[in-house]
Amino acid sequence: MNEESLLQEAVILLGSGLLLVMIFRRFGLGAVLGYLVAGVLIGPHGLGLAGGGESKLAIAEIGIALLLFLVGLELHPARLWRLKRDIFGLGLLQVVICGLVLADTIMLLAGFTWGAGLALGLPLALSSTAQVLPSLKSSGRINTPFGERAFSILLFQDLAIVPLITVIAALSRAPADPAMPPGWLLAIYTVLAILGLVLAGRFLIRPLLRLTGKLGERELFVVVGLFTVLGAAALMESLHLSTALGAFVAGVMLADSPYRHEIESDVEPFRSILLGLFFLAVGMVLDIPAIMANPLFVAGFAALLVLLKTGIIWALARYFGFANRPALGLGLLLSQGGEFGFVLFTQAQGAMLIEPQAASLFSAIVTLSMATTPFLLMVARRFEYASASEGDAPEGPDNAARASAIIVGFGRFGQTVSQVLRGQGVSVTLIDVKPAQIETSGTYGSKVYYGDGRRVDILRRAGGDTAQLILFCTDDATTGPAQLQPVLEAFPQAAVLVRAFDRRQVIAFDNLDLAAVVREVHESAVLMGASALSALGWEENEIERGVSEYRARDDMRLRAQIESGDLHALKHIHIKARDK
Repeated sequence: MNEESLLQEAVILLGSGLLLVMIFRRFGLGAVLGYLVAGVLIGPHGLGLAGGGESKLAIAEIGIALLLFLVGLELHPARLWRLKRDIFGLGLLQVVICGLVLADTIMLLAGFTWGAGLALGLPLALSSTAQVLPSLKSSGRINTPFGERAFSILLFQDLAIVPLITVIAALSRAPADPAMPPGWLLAIYTVLAILGLVLAGRFLIRPLLRLTGKLGERELFVVVGLFTVLGAAALMESLHLSTALGAFVAGVMLADSPYRHEIESDVEPFRSILLGLFFLAVGMVLDIPAIMANPLFVAGFAALLVLLKTGIIWALARYFGFANRPALGLGLLLSQGGEFGFVLFTQAQGAMLIEPQAASLFSAIVTLSMATTPFLLMVARRFEYASASEGDAPEGPDNAARASAIIVGFGRFGQTVSQVLRGQGVSVTLIDVKPAQIETSGTYGSKVYYGDGRRVDILRRAGGDTAQLILFCTDDATTGPAQLQPVLEAFPQAAVLVRAFDRRQVIAFDNLDLAAVVREVHESAVLMGASALSALGWEENEIERGVSEYRARDDMRLRAQIESGDLHALKHIHIKARDK
């Protein structure tokens, strides 16, 4: 391939991936599906704009190695020990039971041999880390008990890639490679390679990272990170072992390194790009005619996959102490096929356990099940917490002890306000509308009640009739006079204080009888400005005068904005030169 065609193909790959991922993200369907569909569109069975999917797949598998390296970095010994029951108990049973049930189902319904059934069923037991984990992180649920159970299962599934690759290799029908060592020697190689990587991490990579840190060159961290991953993978490949295992061990050996977060942030962009290329290549090699010839099989088995995994994970979660509704939510959350299925199907095809058409059919089944994930995530949220009858639902404020202050919103802002009041002996009732926040706060010893604190009936149940203070500490820019005026009328004895999102909200609250309105970042910004003047060498009295002058100008401008209704009023007042 000449340089011009290579450049053109790179533009086509990146452009199609960018366009489809943006569209799929816009509709909440995830980047993975966007890349897969982009690969189908530009591939030989689509518009024919790009070819050579198999060669691109081989290169892009470095992205899988980087992903397993990052998984290894997450395995800090302390966290592993805390989650050991869920990772190695619940996670192990989920992979084994789901894999065997799906393998039996495939053999029964599709007539595959037991080897092919295992090569297809075990990969289908895995879920989509690329879809589920970002959802848990973005919603703040990753550190809740529910989120940690889901994370534990996903983590074990990622760990299971290496043994599953080994199982497929053991079942292989491909002609034996004359250069391949016997199995007993491979086992010895594996143990020695892992020990060698651990020693290299301790006596080579860690000193190298310390030296890099002293030099202060971030680019060198990128080089060291990629060198570590590719070096470990290359070592394993030279010994005819799994490159994924090498990358994973490389991650584990740096999991408790003080440079772990730096390496993780430096390697992540390469992982994202190469993993995107991997999914593009998978889409390009999908046998679309074979899929179109069996559309009912693909759709039916995708639905069956979701149902079977939901039921099995629900039963296992119940056995491990989950209430009924959270167990069902966990099952729905992890019911789809996962991106590692594509890797394992490729391995199974190379091992001559399945035909290319079967690999394409089951890759399509995984893809279709992943397309259901955004909708299943929404349903799973409804079942994440137990019903009231099961005793685990977020508790409303009906039984809250009557307190002097009611704080609505227990995020970072509300927590600080609460600590100030409690430190002076003021009794506080806490209300929040986010179940994840409530559950997380409970692990730190704070009792937070569930409810929308802007509603008069909720505040009354929380003791609003006798409270001296009602403090709205949420970061909701939509809260306005229409929500606060009924509160002021219902509880005239209470001083109402409000956290304002921005200047516009302050202006909107001007006609309300509020005890105080605090702009959420205003005081911290003023403090940083004062610290900046101090860093320039200004005297304390000059700093105080400067801050006072700013406050006077800001108050003058705010008054002018309120009176005129124009945010641009006195807009130049802060641009003031001062001779020092």
